[in-house]
Formats: sequence, structure tokens, C-alpha cells
Amino acid sequence: MIQRIQTIWLLLATALGICSLKTSFYVGSRIKDNIPQPAEVITASYNVMLMVATIATATLAFLAIFLFKNRKLQIRVVIVSLLMSLGTLLLYYWQSKSFTGVGGTFTITAVIPMLIPVLLILALRGIYKDHKLIKSLDRLR
Repeated sequence: MIQRIQTIWLLLATALGICSLKTSFYVGSRIKDNIPQPAEVITASYNVMLMVATIATATLAFLAIFLFKNRKLQIRVVIVSLLMSLGTLLLYYWQSKSFTGVGGTFTITAVIPMLIPVLLILALRGIYKDHKLIKSLDRLR
């Protein structure tokens, strides 16, 4: 299980998902009645939807590690996790667009949630290669 590269990719995606709960994605302030408000930081725990989507993505990536005996189900779980991570990025973007006016910026740690889909795609590639190898070995028997 651990000797497969997709396990490493899935573990990294899980770890980055958990890290994104605390790391900032966007820092900005809002203008209310022509008065700038104090700066707010968007993390995954900023909004309930963001938090649920981030935790679900990390949990699905972690659970996919243990589905190595059923590669078709593992591929489906990773695809669902990938779609959820892309949805999470979309939620981050919408939350950052709600800030107007006084210079909000994306932080350097915004890279963390953006790496999760990349890692999941790499894991999918590894799972698919394993699936293809097993099918070719079954043909030879």
C-alpha cells in the first residue's frame, strides 16, 4: 500500500487539505458606509461551506488510500475528491470577490489549496497505471 506512489500523493493531498484549514488564502478589508473595516483573513474555516468542502476533500483523499484492492472504486473516490477540491477553489474565489475597495491580496499560502487538485490528478494517474498493469497481467494468464 505505502510502496505505491499514489499513496504518497493522496497523503500529501490530505495533509495539505488539513493545513489549509489554518493557513490564509486571502487578506482584505471591506468598505461599509464609506468607512474601511479592519482586515479579514479568509481561511478554510472562514465559512461553513468552505470548511465542510475542505474537510470532505481531505477525508475522501485519505479514504481512497485504503481502497487499493478495488481500483475502480478508488478512481471514483479520487475523482469525487478532485471535483470537490475544484469546488473549494471556486468557493475561495467567490469569497475573495466579496471584498471590495481597499487592496485585498492573495497570500503566498494560497498555493496550498491550489496544489490539492494537482496531487489528486497525479494520484489518479498512478491508480490508472496500476489498473492498466493488472488488466494486462490478467490477459497473460
